[in-house]
Amino acid sequence: MAPLLTITEFLAGQLHCEHQVALTHMLADVVEACKKIAVSIETGALNGNMGSLDSENVQGEVQKTLDMIAHDIFIATNQHSGYVTAMASEEVAEIIVVSKNHRQHGDYLLVFDPLDGSSNVNVNISVGSIFSILKSGNKQAVLADFLQTGTSQICAGYALYGTSTMLVFTTGKGVNGFTLDSKVGEFYLTHPSMQIAPDTQEFAINMSNYRFWQEPVQRYVDECLLGADGIRDKDFNMRWVASMVAEVHRILVRGGIFMYPLDMKQPTKAGKLRLMYEANPMSFIVEQAGGAASTGVQRIMDIQPSGLHQRVPVIMGSRNEVERLIEYHQMNAD
Repeated sequence: MAPLLTITEFLAGQLHCEHQVALTHMLADVVEACKKIAVSIETGALNGNMGSLDSENVQGEVQKTLDMIAHDIFIATNQHSGYVTAMASEEVAEIIVVSKNHRQHGDYLLVFDPLDGSSNVNVNISVGSIFSILKSGNKQAVLADFLQTGTSQICAGYALYGTSTMLVFTTGKGVNGFTLDSKVGEFYLTHPSMQIAPDTQEFAINMSNYRFWQEPVQRYVDECLLGADGIRDKDFNMRWVASMVAEVHRILVRGGIFMYPLDMKQPTKAGKLRLMYEANPMSFIVEQAGGAASTGVQRIMDIQPSGLHQRVPVIMGSRNEVERLIEYHQMNAD
């Protein structure tokens, strides 16, 4: 068996693009941040960090202690390269401008959800971190520089803190997954050229919201639940982890479809998941692995952002299943 490629070797030898030098340095910082977050999660209970804070993030969600620990790690660690001029995090309302002496090399933007699925940390279920890298063109970045469509991303990825720690990312030339060997502190390429099967018999959705969904989603789920007795002529399995990273990772490994659709539970909100640092980076990964990502009526990466913390409906995964849901939405609109 040939020795596994380290992430450092991969970045040095196989990352060929116009942003190669900058990405090599920025991804090295992301790797370091994810290693530190993995340790913080692993030792969270031992250090008394598993509880909630007396604060909420910009979305009105109660912040966990580990949310802010992960946020602080991302901010501190991703200033090392000198290529990041500003960052945006799920945990704070405004952009974070990097000090001048820490942004001497470039004008890139880092957008991230430091700890996706943090409601799961107390029950020891997989959580993750999501990130996206954009080009600013402005060394003194302002909010408007961040409001780019998902098609403008030059890199997107996630870390999964589960039975093992993994880092999965794309630079627009496929998707590769790396597993952390904690004994030596190195990520190794274990999942090269990840691909999503176009068909599936597995779907992930929060069924408790069924009564709030629009008719196309209800129709699709009803057909899945009928299985071999209905028009789909095959049985489906249903999954729900309440962690986007865990849901999408499962789809990358064995196919499936993940849905957090528009619903009327909170009519003033256009969706649950955030466009810039959840939906866009995950859509980039899913599409690069041969899948599809849509709101039901629009490709997610074509959406022009109107705000840093904008929410959108999300339907992503195996291409044929996503296209079926898009068809149902179109039929409902006619």
